[in-house]
Amino acid sequence: MDRLETSTEEEREAAVTAAAGAVRRGDLVVIPTDTVYGIAADAFSHEAVQRLLDAKGRGREMPPPVLVSAPTTLDALAETVPPWARTLVEQFWPGPLTLVCRQQGSLMWDLGETRGTVAVRMPDDEVALAVLERTGPLAVSSANLTGRPAATDADQAEEMLGDAVAVIVDGGTSPGGEASTIIDVTVSEGRVLRLGALSLDTLNAAIAEHGVVLEDQG
Repeated sequence: MDRLETSTEEEREAAVTAAAGAVRRGDLVVIPTDTVYGIAADAFSHEAVQRLLDAKGRGREMPPPVLVSAPTTLDALAETVPPWARTLVEQFWPGPLTLVCRQQGSLMWDLGETRGTVAVRMPDDEVALAVLERTGPLAVSSANLTGRPAATDADQAEEMLGDAVAVIVDGGTSPGGEASTIIDVTVSEGRVLRLGALSLDTLNAAIAEHGVVLEDQG
């Protein structure tokens, strides 16, 4: 396992290169995000995604979300995204907003028991975005063993997952604040599955023009 710093531009470039190379080889990596550290795998590698779930001690009934580097990638992964959801993307990506969408039927991947959906987010973290730009969409879950708190620094990630990953990118202490807000956009009016950093008032103000009012479904 290689643990790489990102304090300087040179270190950051080396860390991003190493992480992207490991992903392309089918290995797992740990990267910082704008919320907590994440354990990442090539979303299109069945084997890598399964290793991610195994590393966390997580079953296929809890498929990982997918992180992307640009809003335009959403249409490559999802279909029938409603206009009000696109408005949320315009306003809150990159950032703590996860959309559960109907996945494109042509996608050849296996994230677990998704029931034909995919949870997509664009993180607001320069290092994470730099890795994603080189790898394409990544299956990413919080860097922790199931049942333990998510890692907010590289030390915690290494202690829990060091034996399972090829590269840990050390981006310092993560913000570690509230998790992303998760919205199910597969239904016409939308459903808030988890309230996080974005409040209902903030979300509804953004989509008022569409006549859609989101409610917290828990």
